[in-house]
Amino acid sequence: MTIAFTPSESAPVETEPVAVPEPTGPAMAEEPEFWEPSAPGPQGTQEHQETADEDDTDDQGREHDPVVVRDARDFGVYARTGGWTFALKVARSVRPGGQPAEGTARTKVSAKAFAELAGCSPERVMRYYKAWDMAADDGLVPQFEVLVPGEDIELPDADAWLSYYTSRNSAHSVRGQAISAAAEAEGIKPTKALEVAENPTALRAAILADPGTAEAARGALLDRMKEDPALQTEMARAFARTDDLKKAVANEAKAADRIGYVRQIVEKGEIRTPAGQTVEAPPELRAEAERHLSLLDELDDSEEAGEWAGEAYDTVKGLVAKAVEEDPALRVQERRTKFYNSLQKATKVFEELTLDEVMEEDIYEADMLQRLEALQEAIGTCISALRRATTASE
Repeated sequence: MTIAFTPSESAPVETEPVAVPEPTGPAMAEEPEFWEPSAPGPQGTQEHQETADEDDTDDQGREHDPVVVRDARDFGVYARTGGWTFALKVARSVRPGGQPAEGTARTKVSAKAFAELAGCSPERVMRYYKAWDMAADDGLVPQFEVLVPGEDIELPDADAWLSYYTSRNSAHSVRGQAISAAAEAEGIKPTKALEVAENPTALRAAILADPGTAEAARGALLDRMKEDPALQTEMARAFARTDDLKKAVANEAKAADRIGYVRQIVEKGEIRTPAGQTVEAPPELRAEAERHLSLLDELDDSEEAGEWAGEAYDTVKGLVAKAVEEDPALRVQERRTKFYNSLQKATKVFEELTLDEVMEEDIYEADMLQRLEALQEAIGTCISALRRATTASE
């Protein structure tokens, strides 16, 4: 929707000099807007004007105060056009330093002079100037060069204003541009994201007080950590140094491992035996694993998965042990593998004994010799048993 500013057809409008407001301390800190209400004029056809004249009186025939009528009409103009109303005043009146003063531009003033007349900062004036400039590049409004001071034109809808204007200098920094780009990717107005970024204390308060905000922050942090190794390290360090969080992480890791064990049986159709063998899963075991996995996948994010994961793991693990015992060939291979694993561990431990240090340093104790002699006897017994088994099998 557009609205046209046209000169009044009913009565001439006297031009009043622009008053320069005196600085008043706190008022300047707020940087008040520099909008001056324009004189009311017809906004359309003669029929519309007649309707507006009829609205100047109430149901009892009492005429409204002309000042109230003027304020209401100016409010309607601003409600339809938003910041474009102010931006037009800047675009048709401001000529930033460095631009040639030729033709109609001779009557234009600098952003600093305009700001002094408006009682606001030059930075605010330039934000409106830049917003108009970007909109002109998109063909939404005319370029500055064709605008004459005091000229009224059709303005875009108010909804389009925030796509070009930002009230924060941070939007033009590298950080601000990154925040604005992320906000646009999420489908929100950049001004909202910039406001949050400029007030981290308010963000913290919202996270502490509101579960929904905390959940949104959690999701954002997780997404950020995927591409930020430094943040990953900081978060891991924070969790490791907090006992309650460290315990929670350990519990969740344990639950994740158990769920992974069940999922592997379902997806690969294989089981890992207690001795470490990987064999094909029996159909009934795989079906039971699928049932438990479906229950786990149906859990909401808010539900604790630890108890369900433990039950699924214990059930499936019991079925794996049963499957091993019921298969003679698998049972023999399982015991053979288990024996080899134990033998390898014992060999590695013995090889790591540093006998040279025993001879060089006075660390010998009688108990050490007793343990080694007991170990030697156990090894001899084991060797004899294996030899008898080998002779019997031949």
